Amino acid sequence: MISLDLSIFGYQFMQNAILAGLLGGAACSVIGVFVVTMNLSFIGVAISHAAFAGALCGAWLGFSPQAGAFIFSLVAAAVIGPLADRGEFNPDTPIGIVFSVTMGLAFLFMGLLPGPKTQALELLWGSILTVTDRDLLLLAVVAVIVLLLVALFFKEIQAVIFHREAALAVGIPAGLIFYGLLFLTGTVITVTLRSIGGLLIFNLILNPAAAAYQLTYNLRVMFALAALFGILSTWLGLFLSCLFNVPSGATIVIVSAVIFILAAAFSPKRKVKKWEEVINGK
Repeated sequence: MISLDLSIFGYQFMQNAILAGLLGGAACSVIGVFVVTMNLSFIGVAISHAAFAGALCGAWLGFSPQAGAFIFSLVAAAVIGPLADRGEFNPDTPIGIVFSVTMGLAFLFMGLLPGPKTQALELLWGSILTVTDRDLLLLAVVAVIVLLLVALFFKEIQAVIFHREAALAVGIPAGLIFYGLLFLTGTVITVTLRSIGGLLIFNLILNPAAAAYQLTYNLRVMFALAALFGILSTWLGLFLSCLFNVPSGATIVIVSAVIFILAAAFSPKRKVKKWEEVINGK
């Protein structure tokens, strides 16, 4: 049923949600550019489920779920990095192993939680309408850190994304940057877990960045477009969730998926690929 009372935007909880959408959408999407361009798309899935498992562990043991999510996500990032670097297999393999282990732990901790599983479901699906001032402060700090690091170390990051071995050969600490990006991914997932949810957060990381990737070859423009698409996804998803009275996290993800589909449909890279096929006689 369609129902929208515009006066709802005057309430503090809705203003908090809009601000959370701005900060979380931008931070997730900028991190997503690294994930997409470095072919680590599954990393968002693994770390988000690790954060979800950590949050449930915190709830079970009686300490802050957010602290548990932060610890588990950083541990997952620390495990994925060396395995992806030193293993003689595709990085998706260690990421898949971490994903399966954390999923098992998440269900284990969920089963161990006493009483109703309301808190577990909130962490699973998220609720952007219940973010607090403390949540917003954490989101703001992390978003500013992410944007500042990208601005300050853009050339180094670009070199690592283009070719890690070449970047290392010219003196750029490629390993440090790579691990730093993994830890940033875990941090961003942790602070957005409560608003978007452990099951959906990796979609908000991947979809806007993948949409931006379809539209440009310029990395700076890609970062800007990804942030724009991330913010648009959260704001439009929030508006539609209020309009149709449906869960906000799921609506945000669906909107981000629609943006990706539109970007892929009108991508200039499709035309380039077709011309390449014509030139090569395919």
